[in-house]
Amino acid sequence: MLIPALERPLFDGHTRLLVGVVVDASAAYLRRQGFNSLADGAALAAADGVKAEQVYDGGLDGHGQVDPRVARRYAEQYLDQTGADRRYRGLGLAVFVDGDSVIVKFAAPLDLPIGQPGWDKRPVVAGSAAAFVVVEN
Repeated sequence: MLIPALERPLFDGHTRLLVGVVVDASAAYLRRQGFNSLADGAALAAADGVKAEQVYDGGLDGHGQVDPRVARRYAEQYLDQTGADRRYRGLGLAVFVDGDSVIVKFAAPLDLPIGQPGWDKRPVVAGSAAAFVVVEN
């Protein structure tokens, strides 16, 4: 005698689609959280590097003005040290300066674990963080 529940598939098409969406959304969320952490580290590294250069070059005088080229250099060094540029294929880096703050943004395409029918493009996931450069006596 067969058990009626075993005569039909364990998962129907709707269940598979729902599981795929949940798994893919979780992967995107986790990647974004990782990029936010990575951006936080890069922003702090850039702010600390800029701060150190300002102290040695100009002394202590409160909030420092950030040179965008210097901030980007320190953010790129952080990427090299962490290996993030090798771990995330297609990783893009943007460094912005607003007075005494450094804003770092990362973005990269994500290969979805399951993917959905009809999705031809890889979604791009981004993360960002900011840090302030404060020089105190």
